[in-house]
Amino acid sequence: KKITNKYVSIFFEKLLKKDKKKLNISFVTKKKIGNAVNRNKIKRRLRNIMNEAVKKIEINFDYSFLVIAKSSMLNNEYKIIKETLFQDFAKIK
Repeated sequence: KKITNKYVSIFFEKLLKKDKKKLNISFVTKKKIGNAVNRNKIKRRLRNIMNEAVKKIEINFDYSFLVIAKSSMLNNEYKIIKETLFQDFAKIK
C-alpha cells in the first residue's frame, strides 16, 4: 500500500511475524535529489520526525514502512514537513 504527498512517498505492508516493540522503517533518498550532504540532511530530518512521531502519535508497529523522499523536502520548512508526515502516519491503521 502507498501514501504520497509532495514531500515523500510512504509504502507500508503488514508483517505477520514481527516484533511489536520495534518500528521497522527505512528511508531512501535518490541520487537525483543532490549531493551526499543534501541526501543525508533529508535522512536526518526524516529520522528526527519519526522519533517525535513515535512519542506523540500512535503508529502501528505491525507494519513495515519505506519512506522515499522527494526533492521538495530540501526547500521547505521542517515544521510544515513534520505536520504533513504526522497526518499521513495517522491515516495508517
